Amino acid sequence: MSVGPAASQRRRLALMGVRGAVAKGRDFTREALRDWGWDGTETSEDTLLLVSELLTNASLHADGCHELVLTSGGSLRIEVYDGTTTLPKRDPSPQRGLPGGHGLYIVERLSDRWGSRAHEHGKAVWAEIEAARLLSGRPTGR
Repeated sequence: MSVGPAASQRRRLALMGVRGAVAKGRDFTREALRDWGWDGTETSEDTLLLVSELLTNASLHADGCHELVLTSGGSLRIEVYDGTTTLPKRDPSPQRGLPGGHGLYIVERLSDRWGSRAHEHGKAVWAEIEAARLLSGRPTGR
């Protein structure tokens, strides 16, 4: 059984002005998970959904994604950089059955931790999943 990367590793994907950023980010993440031995589980599938939510939120609410950064180690850290300094806030009462307002709830449910931080040129919204979850998640039926 693979135990993930032996040491902390970081991968970056530039997305500023890229068409299909969400799909490219998912593919990039899928490849990293496979390389790090964290693929083929329900948790790895949840990770792809988490990346999709973060990238979609940046596309819809923050003038697009600038960069996706994945860092491995004792956890997988996912960071999405965009060009606005406005920090995300959960919708206090999203309407059931209607689109919109659910993204940050999904991020909260799928990650072990998440947050955001402003920087000089925008912000980063990040989420972390413990490596143990990526290794022990139930295998998918592939």
